[in-house]
Amino acid sequence: MQGLMDQLVIYFGDEATLRQIAVWLAAASVFILVIGSASIALSYSDPVRRRVDSLASDEPKRSNPFFGFAASLGPLAAFILPQDELEKNKVMEQLYHAGYRSTTALQIFYLVKTLMMIVLPLAVIVGSQWTPQIETSKVVLYAFFASGIGMLLPNYVLHKTAERRKRALTNGFPDALDLLVVCVESGLGLAAAIQRVADELDVSHPELAAELSMVNSEIRVGVPREQALKNLATRTGLEDIRGLVGLLVQTMRFGTGVADALRVYSEEFRDKRTQKAEEQAAKMGTKLVFPLVLFMFPIFFIVAIGPAVIRIMDAFTKV
Repeated sequence: MQGLMDQLVIYFGDEATLRQIAVWLAAASVFILVIGSASIALSYSDPVRRRVDSLASDEPKRSNPFFGFAASLGPLAAFILPQDELEKNKVMEQLYHAGYRSTTALQIFYLVKTLMMIVLPLAVIVGSQWTPQIETSKVVLYAFFASGIGMLLPNYVLHKTAERRKRALTNGFPDALDLLVVCVESGLGLAAAIQRVADELDVSHPELAAELSMVNSEIRVGVPREQALKNLATRTGLEDIRGLVGLLVQTMRFGTGVADALRVYSEEFRDKRTQKAEEQAAKMGTKLVFPLVLFMFPIFFIVAIGPAVIRIMDAFTKV
């Protein structure tokens, strides 16, 4: 760290100039912090702003203070959001699949990403004061490495969250499909059947129950059933649900029986699951080769051949 200070002194000419620049930077930082805190406090204290936000909010998450904080940072969105529309659409799709549907979800994600890219290198630089034996060049390298971690870690966490939620939806889909077939065949309409399935799955599969409840809510507020079902496929991102939605849309478009179509799709889906299970079972033998070779066989050889090797070594030592 002292080497870095010496380099800065050499660059700016003398220590007094460096001290003056540091004072001005600290003053600017405090000024920006005060102005930002004041603007956030005023936005929270404004009753009109709070009322508009509460009326515009359609999700409970918007009442979270962190979401309100992100919403108050709207002018900074132009600086933290990427300019590439393709990247923004890809991140928005992952946020939807992960269950983050707030209007400020994209801003919050890139805000967290930006803060991690700044905080982690600063933490490395501050922590280097307690390890003076580390060279300045290595400290700078570690800081760049920490910045890279801060840039990649939010994407990794978001990807894993989306995959975990997709897996939870996939696990609950067979039960939902069977219940939907039973409800439709018992005489319920499609909207009532979806709501009944959502109520039944609220405990065992809450993620899928929430998605189905959202479909029913969209239908109640006037969204066409076809569009509500397509929104379900878009939010989940699952091929199985997309296939079911395509089947239901075609059934409603051509006027065929929903119960018969669901029964056929349920049988095909069950056959598909059986084939997938058989495929996974067929791969099991190949996957077991690696742990057997790396862990089981060495232990077996040690137990089986080890005593003989020890006896041979004893015989040679006696000779």
